[in-house]
Amino acid sequence: MKKYKNQIPTNMNMGWKSLLSMVKDSVKGIADQRPSKSISATSFKQDKTLPPSDVSRVTWFGHSAFYMEIEGKRVLVDPMLGSRPSPFSWAGTKRYEREVPVKPEHFSEVDAIILSHDHYDHLDRDSIIQLQTKTKRFIVPLGVGKRLTKWGVSHEKITELGWWDELQWEGLKLVCTPARHFSGRGLFDRNSTLWCSWVILGDETKIFYSGDSGYGPHFREIGESYGPFDLTLLECGQYDERWSAIHMRPEETVQAHLDVRGRVLIPVHWGAFTLAFHSWTDPVERVTKAAISHNIIISTPKMGESVLIQSENYPSFEWWR
Repeated sequence: MKKYKNQIPTNMNMGWKSLLSMVKDSVKGIADQRPSKSISATSFKQDKTLPPSDVSRVTWFGHSAFYMEIEGKRVLVDPMLGSRPSPFSWAGTKRYEREVPVKPEHFSEVDAIILSHDHYDHLDRDSIIQLQTKTKRFIVPLGVGKRLTKWGVSHEKITELGWWDELQWEGLKLVCTPARHFSGRGLFDRNSTLWCSWVILGDETKIFYSGDSGYGPHFREIGESYGPFDLTLLECGQYDERWSAIHMRPEETVQAHLDVRGRVLIPVHWGAFTLAFHSWTDPVERVTKAAISHNIIISTPKMGESVLIQSENYPSFEWWR
């Protein structure tokens, strides 16, 4: 079985001391790991008509799922629209809200679905099965195609890319770029598929999505090769010192935004699930503070709220308070 590796050494093996501390944290619990009241979200339903080709916008649905309307194309990214990021419908952490901000039936058609890696909080079987008839193309990192074909997706619909591979597609350039993470959906398939970040380049709009990633030199490499970017969507949640090599802390999220030469930052990988030992609002509070200290434009839309990329005004209301 082929195994993929990170660009730099990335130790993910925790010793007994770390495992014991995790057990203690689990028993003790962390304050405010879940919202104490219902989260305010904007109801979303896909427009039947696309916005003008010179108007691009992004809609975030919580965690890392988002939808792009970019220069006449409709693209879904990491559409985990299920209730649990788990192999079992009855086990694992639950989504904060019973009702997902958007459901597969709210989409009539998308031009492509892009995936960053095969973890359950990014690649959801039920979501893919329901969405596969609504798209002509899946664009994924190497090896992830086998997950999709197992669920009934036609081989003809799938394009797999490795790091630094470029795809000219429908007037856009898509680049599969490195991330510092890992993959696997079971006990014995770790790193058998590739993980990645994505560069999406149009004639007028440039977007970068980090996928899941620890901080590393790849961000500067991406910025030097493809930046600057109008918008970055960077992970800022589910971090812990015990696995800091594979998930950025919020302050590192801001540094990654600077490294790739981004203009506007939307923090993702938070707001839907508790997957780490921090309060559910800690990621957005810390990343906002760090962004302000560096004079970075940060946008914090409500789930389901669209952000016009070339706007002068970006959603920044602290709706989680």
